[in-house]
Amino acid sequence: MKPASTVSILGAGAMGAAYASRFYAMDPTCVSVVAQGERYNRLQRDGLIVNDEHYAIPVLTPEDTTPPSDLVIVALKHRDLAASLEMLRNRVGDNTVIVSVMNGLDSEGIIRSRFGDKVLYAISVGIDAQRQGNVINYSKIGKIVFGEPDNTVLSDRVRRVQELFDRASVPYDTPVDMIRQMWWKFMINVGINQASAVLRAPYGVFHTSQHAQAIMEAAMREVIAIAQASGVNMNDDDLNNWYPVMRSLHPQGRTSMLQDIEAGRETEVDIFAGKVVAVGLQVGVPTPVNELLLHAIKVIEQCPQ
Repeated sequence: MKPASTVSILGAGAMGAAYASRFYAMDPTCVSVVAQGERYNRLQRDGLIVNDEHYAIPVLTPEDTTPPSDLVIVALKHRDLAASLEMLRNRVGDNTVIVSVMNGLDSEGIIRSRFGDKVLYAISVGIDAQRQGNVINYSKIGKIVFGEPDNTVLSDRVRRVQELFDRASVPYDTPVDMIRQMWWKFMINVGINQASAVLRAPYGVFHTSQHAQAIMEAAMREVIAIAQASGVNMNDDDLNNWYPVMRSLHPQGRTSMLQDIEAGRETEVDIFAGKVVAVGLQVGVPTPVNELLLHAIKVIEQCPQ
């Protein structure tokens, strides 16, 4: 991408704000956040405080006629995606690339249904950002793993995004088989997010407790089983490769689902356990652990303590 590249972020939560701060540090004129209503007013008034530094990141309404952005990063909760896509109508132009760092396996398809083939597959790995109001803190920025489904030969748009990430000091990786990486991140979320929500446990519990790890792994092994039945080459090595990443996360850090539970918000259990159960039925693979987690987390949502 050219030096004047512009980036818009839809979803200024913990992850979106962390990335926005990196782009702002590179060039305060290159990045904006898209918002409307009270969210717009709060961001305009208060800005974002990331790791104790205040960022007055420009906020654009959906009606803003600023030229389309070169890169759009979508960092919403799944429940908000479909209703929020129209907010990007003026941010997406002929040459815009869209990257979703959302959880689950379905966001790219939903975005593509509105904006066509402008979407690269992506996951965020190893970031431990947490948000309280407009205050965001993280100790690990992790990396964005992104690309086309097959990156044996890098496409022009992948190279352009790589160049932009390099300039903004946003760590990234572009694997050959991006679909396999999507399933790997899905496996992680199904395991650590849901186990942490049920146990009300930060990462440190999973660093040391074999019992917590056993619950997490049981849910993850069902993802491996349905992935294999769906033609995705996953195995126990994928589970084992999660442990070094997990142990690098701050012991007091909390998963996004645990943060939702503690804040009394609806979780993303439907795109985690719900998805595992649904795919398991389609491919004929039993998924009793995730069926149990689905019901347990629904109860916790309905009866917060």
